[in-house]
Amino acid sequence: MELFTPDFGLVFWMFVAFGILFLVLWKFAWPVILKSVDERAELIDKGVEYAQQAKEQLDNARNEAQQYIAEARRQQADILREADKMKLQIIDEARSAAQTEAQKVMDNAKLQIEQQQKEAQQQFRNQVSDFALQVAGKIIGNELQNDKAQEKLVDSILDNMEDNK
Repeated sequence: MELFTPDFGLVFWMFVAFGILFLVLWKFAWPVILKSVDERAELIDKGVEYAQQAKEQLDNARNEAQQYIAEARRQQADILREADKMKLQIIDEARSAAQTEAQKVMDNAKLQIEQQQKEAQQQFRNQVSDFALQVAGKIIGNELQNDKAQEKLVDSILDNMEDNK
């Protein structure tokens, strides 16, 4: 049973060794351990603070991004509305220009038609007067020898024909 019951000297020296070890650990090791625990706690606190700041920055960035997206959508809608207005304005201007050009072409065509009609009437008149002079020359013979007198006679006959219409 001696194995299981320690001697008083052994217990005393164990307590002395434990006391010396405790004092050495308390003087040198314990401050280092506490310091490293405090540093670790401080590092964890900084990490938590950094994570909170990062979350706040992420939330702010998300809000700014949503604001930018909303602004971009509003600008897109404004641009599309403006483009639609410009499209309608261009179409109206093109339509107006086309109508103006068509009216000019029609007016020009009317003038040309009227001019061609006048030329045709004059040409017809000249042909009728030549034909009438030939007929009159054959009928009357040599009575109307002068060309001016013949033209005056034909013009008066044609004027009378136009009045009778």
